[in-house]
Amino acid sequence: MSENNPYEILGVTENASFEEIQAAKQRISKQYSEDSKMVEKVESAYDAIIMERLRLRQEGKIKVPERIRFPERSVELPAPKTPIIQQNTANWWHQLLDNPSQKEILITTGVFLSLAIITVISLNNNNYSSLSLLMGLGFMSSLYFLNRKEKRFGRSLLISLVALLGGVGLGTAIAGTLKGSGVLISAEQVSSAVSFTLFWFASCFLR
Repeated sequence: MSENNPYEILGVTENASFEEIQAAKQRISKQYSEDSKMVEKVESAYDAIIMERLRLRQEGKIKVPERIRFPERSVELPAPKTPIIQQNTANWWHQLLDNPSQKEILITTGVFLSLAIITVISLNNNNYSSLSLLMGLGFMSSLYFLNRKEKRFGRSLLISLVALLGGVGLGTAIAGTLKGSGVLISAEQVSSAVSFTLFWFASCFLR
C-alpha cells in the first residue's frame, strides 16, 4: 500500500464507485481492527477520497451520489411495523374454551356418566316417564358447572340449551341411521347418550 495515495490504501481504483470504496473501507477496517494506526489510516484515506470527490463535483467534473453529498440521508430508517390484527373469531374461540383441572373433569364425568347409566337402565325397563326428569337433571348440572366458572348465567344457560337441542337433534339423526342398518336401539337412548356427552363436553371445556 502507498502511504500517500488514499486509493491504494483502500485498494481501489480512482474510477471506483462509492459502494466499492465504502466496501473496501469496511473490509480493511475489519481486517485490521486490532491495529488502531491502520484503522486511522484507512479512515483518513476514505475521508480524503470523499473530500476529493466533493471538490471534483463542485468543479463539475464528476457526479457525486446524493448519499455522499448528504451522508445523513443514507441512514436507513427502520421499516414501519405492521400491526398484527387479531382475528375476532380466534379471540372469541379462545375466550370460549376452558382448561379444566383433572379434579373438575373427574367430577363432571362422574355426574353425567351416572345420569347416562341411570337413563339407559330406565329406558331398558321401559320407564320412559323418568326420561324427562333425568334430562332435566343433566341440563341443570351443565348449567351449574358452567355458571360456577365465571358467574355468567345467561351465557351458561345458552350453552346448556344448545347442548340439549343439539343432543336431541343429533341423537335422533343417529338413531334413524342405526335403525336403517338393523341395530335395535331406541331414539330416546341415543338422544340421551348424545345429550349427556354434549353436556359433559360443555361443562368441562367451555365457559
